[in-house]
Amino acid sequence: MSEPLLALVNARVLADEGLREDVAVLVRNGHVLALAGMDDPRLAEAPRHDLGGALLLPGFIDVQVNGGGGLLFNDAPTVETLEGIAAAHRRFGTTGLLPTLITDTAPKMRAALDAVDAAIARGVPGILGIHLEGPFLAPARKGIHDASLFRTPDADDLLALTAQRRGVVMLTLAPERVDPSVIARLAAAGVRVVAGHTAADYATTRAALDAGVCGFTHLYNAMTPLTSREPGVVGAALDDAASWCGLIVDGHHVHPASLRVAINAKPPGKCVLVTDAMPPVGSARPDYVLNGQTITARNGICMNDAGVLAGSALDMAGAVRNTVNLLGLPLAEASRMASAYPAEWLGLEQTHGRIGPGQRADFAVLDDTLHVRETWVGGVRWAA
Repeated sequence: MSEPLLALVNARVLADEGLREDVAVLVRNGHVLALAGMDDPRLAEAPRHDLGGALLLPGFIDVQVNGGGGLLFNDAPTVETLEGIAAAHRRFGTTGLLPTLITDTAPKMRAALDAVDAAIARGVPGILGIHLEGPFLAPARKGIHDASLFRTPDADDLLALTAQRRGVVMLTLAPERVDPSVIARLAAAGVRVVAGHTAADYATTRAALDAGVCGFTHLYNAMTPLTSREPGVVGAALDDAASWCGLIVDGHHVHPASLRVAINAKPPGKCVLVTDAMPPVGSARPDYVLNGQTITARNGICMNDAGVLAGSALDMAGAVRNTVNLLGLPLAEASRMASAYPAEWLGLEQTHGRIGPGQRADFAVLDDTLHVRETWVGGVRWAA
């Protein structure tokens, strides 16, 4: 049975061609029916939701979310945890996310895969799949990960990762720790294989790209840098036109100049905003425990007592604001880095990431300071 038509009016709508103030967004059955002129006869039959001149952007898609709302996915990989994390990020305009499991045991990894599959089956709003950040990583670039849990993939891992399941599977690995033939097998099965927490050189990274690596996890952080005679992982990432790069634009993980270098080096559409968010996002509590270490968020920085960065306290609306205010990018491009481009990375561009006919009615409603007023997921409004 078809749902009634709804018209979102009086907004500055980010359409494919840029911001438009002359259209209403018609929504039915959780999808955008049309961008209609104000003289469109369908407006006469539709209830109107007046956005008061606010910005109406495509909902944000975050491919790296470790936690939120005081919850860490690793602590309890269950549907209930996913519901809480998604709800916390929804307040900040995130309408789609990949809950991210930090390096853990094989049983925990399988529990996480099953939890995401069950969450999508139950229709938990916003869960698009899973990101497994590890455990096939390099001790030399471990960051906050527990290196005692690092290993190379075995046959059981490959079966679990390539099994038919709901949603996208993204896997961060160190190319020097996984044979190119294994990378190729994973990619052929539809896994989004990305490089991160790696000490690889340029040649090894280039071979991994040729085998099926499609992107880089939090570019610059926990990987070999670009130098004059050894381009490293960063050089391979910037040199490769086809791959995507996740960027943490929080003012702490990467210098703004380095971020601008990456954005200018990559073809348009290949730099994606990510948060690497931890439990303090959407929570009044600033601390959490990871691998037995207490991590505290201070001034937007999550780190342990030794000063090692442990994810971030960044939300996607904050990432968009920082991309505009710290990096000087136009709002439309910053918004695409948080919506259209990650949708393309995940292979969801036909249904997610834009405001246009046939797209899901996933929206972030922002005021002039780029703070979220409302979030819509599948045509359902959630107040911020």
